[in-house]
Amino acid sequence: MNTREEQLKAFDRLLTIMEELREQCPWDKKQTMESLRHLTIEETYELGDAILDDNLNEIKGELGDLLLHIVFYAKIGSEKGSFDIADVANGICEKLINRHPHIYGDVKVENEEEVKQNWEKIKLKEGKKSVLQGVPRSLPAMVKANRIQDKVAGVGFDWEQPEQVFEKLQEELGELQEEVSQANSDKIEAEFGDVLFSMINYARFLGINPENALERTNKKFSKRFQFLEGEAEKMGNSLKDMSLEEMDIYWNKAKEID
Repeated sequence: MNTREEQLKAFDRLLTIMEELREQCPWDKKQTMESLRHLTIEETYELGDAILDDNLNEIKGELGDLLLHIVFYAKIGSEKGSFDIADVANGICEKLINRHPHIYGDVKVENEEEVKQNWEKIKLKEGKKSVLQGVPRSLPAMVKANRIQDKVAGVGFDWEQPEQVFEKLQEELGELQEEVSQANSDKIEAEFGDVLFSMINYARFLGINPENALERTNKKFSKRFQFLEGEAEKMGNSLKDMSLEEMDIYWNKAKEID
């Protein structure tokens, strides 16, 4: 691993390259915070994919892409006379020190849960009017639900036992089934949302990230279906012309090789 001096030298090199690109490259000169936004989101998802694949080399590369974006935004900020990379780094340093009084102060904590509770209380003292204020509006719904539940739990608004959450999930499933029997599409959608919200909450109590769990199933399903497609092609068959029973044979073979 690199020494601290080597790490700082590498970061300084990146800052220098960013300055050169901003001055000399037509594409880089044209970029704004708004034009970079969707690219940053894309890079974040690519990092997420690499993490789920447990591909450390890809993770390293995607972290580099994200680091470039951070430096890019800071460079634009400095051109506007608003902030630079030092302000960004110092800002997060001060925030971390302030929000970890059990490390940099005299606060005592017993476990991770108490750390999270203190974190939310400190943020309210910093001027936030709601513990939910820090949840981005543009987050995907599942990620947002997970963050909402995590944040309200940080101030004590939570179930005590996983069994209680499972009972709530069963209750929501019953309410969904009742609306399905009534064929009321608007109420079905509302109850379906309640079921998903309860499932996400239950995942939190089980120590499972629901986004990771669902993506794992997405990948598993895709792999099996692509195997099914490949086997059908080998036999000269089209999926459209195959019966469900025939497809099920290949599907079961795919499950055997997972």
